[in-house]
Amino acid sequence: MTQNMYEVAGIRFAVNLADGLDVLSSRLLDNYAPFVVNDSLGISKIVFEVSVDRQKEKEEFVEDTRQEEEGQTIVCGRNGAGECVFEFLLGEKFTGTLICSRDFKKARVLLNEPSPKFALNNALMIMYALASAQSDAVLFHSAVVTYKNRGYMFLGKSGTGKSTHARLWLAHVDGTELLNDDNPVVRMMPDGAWVYGSPWSGKTPCYKNKGARLGAIVDLKQAPYNKIRPITGIEAYVALLPSISGMRWNKKIADGLHQTENGIAKNVSMFHLDCLPDEAAAKICCETVSAKFESADKCAESANSNKCAEA
Repeated sequence: MTQNMYEVAGIRFAVNLADGLDVLSSRLLDNYAPFVVNDSLGISKIVFEVSVDRQKEKEEFVEDTRQEEEGQTIVCGRNGAGECVFEFLLGEKFTGTLICSRDFKKARVLLNEPSPKFALNNALMIMYALASAQSDAVLFHSAVVTYKNRGYMFLGKSGTGKSTHARLWLAHVDGTELLNDDNPVVRMMPDGAWVYGSPWSGKTPCYKNKGARLGAIVDLKQAPYNKIRPITGIEAYVALLPSISGMRWNKKIADGLHQTENGIAKNVSMFHLDCLPDEAAAKICCETVSAKFESADKCAESANSNKCAEA
C-alpha cells in the first residue's frame, strides 16, 4: 500500500493505493499534485482517509437517488451495513464505487476499467464534501476568479454560462486570474469567508493551491440585456443552495452546511446578474461587485500617504 496525503482549503485527507495501483498514481492523481502534503507527522490532522483498490465484484446496495448530467451518472444508496454507497457511470459504462463509513471519516473506493480516474476523482470530491461539512467548509459548483487579491464567484444552473462569464473577466478585466472553473471550496474563517482552489475543476484544468478573501458571489441568469442588483436575506440564502454539494438528508451534514451557508449569506456581498455573454457584462459586474473594495483600498492608500507625509 502507498499512502498519499493532501490538503485542500486547510482540510487534510489521505489516499491509500493498494499494491499495483501505485504505478498508476501519476495518472490517477496528477491533478492532486499541487495539494500534496509531505509532513509525515501530520497524520493526526487527517479529516478523512480513503483506501483505493480494484473492483473485484459489484457492491450490492439499495438505490435511494441518482444524479444525471452531461452523460455522467452518480447513483447513491445504502448497503446492508447501512453505509452510504455511490456508484459512478460514464455514459453506460460502470467505472467504480465509493463506500463510506457512517461517520464519513473512512471510505473504500473500488475502481473498474475503462475509466478509473473518473470514478476516483468523483469519489474523492464527494468524500471531501461530506467529511468537511462540519468544518465550516462547503464545496461549490461554481466558477471563481481573483481580482485585486479577492475572489469573485459565479453561480447558476448548468449551462447558465459560469465559465463563459469567468473567461470574459479574464479577457476584459486586467489583473483577473482563474482560481477554479467548477468546484472551489468556501470556508468561514475567523476573519470572514475565504475561497480556495481545489483538485476538481471540471473541463478546464485549473488546479491551484491558493486562496483569497471572498469579495462577492454573483448568481447569473441569461438575458437579452445586462443588469445587476444586490440580493440579501432569504433570496441570498436560496441562491446558494443549488450550488452546494452535500447530503441534506443526513442531519449532521445538513446542520453543518446550514451553518456555513447562513454565515456566507450574512457576511458576503451577493448579487444577481441578468446578462449577455459579452464584454459589457463582465465590466458592469466587476465595477459593481468590487466598488466597495476599490473605495476601501483608496482610503487605505490615502491614510498611508498621510502617515508618510507626517513622518
